[in-house]
Amino acid sequence: MAKIIAVCSSKEKGTKKEALVEGILKEGYGLVGDAHADCCTHRQVSLLAMESIDKMRKLGFEVSPGDFAENLTTQGVELVSLPVGTRISIGQDVLLEVTQIGKQCHNGCAIYRQIGKCVMPKEGVFVKVVRGGFVRAGDRVRIEKNG
Repeated sequence: MAKIIAVCSSKEKGTKKEALVEGILKEGYGLVGDAHADCCTHRQVSLLAMESIDKMRKLGFEVSPGDFAENLTTQGVELVSLPVGTRISIGQDVLLEVTQIGKQCHNGCAIYRQIGKCVMPKEGVFVKVVRGGFVRAGDRVRIEKNG
């Protein structure tokens, strides 16, 4: 079963995010209280697979959910294989739509400064919030529509 491993937020851009007990995803906005919320229409929330974090751990880096500045850390779904337009439901209420796979990395981010390597440029996924609601670690993740 695919699920949420962590919900993470930060008050400032370019910093690691801290895990929350729960977060509120607001339609057309993003994660309430996060520095990246409402910054643009197509990158409201960022996702990264725990499998990507584990890859970095196997290379000897001590990294955890939120270290790559992702809002939602997932497990059990191959995020990078999802085409733009795919809809992802989380828990009972939340519906997200994939808008971008990967991003151009800026050398000033906290993880890049710390270890000199980042997985977000190739493995990070960005979504917009179609239907908001609460999100917590342990919530089930389902792929609703591909492409």
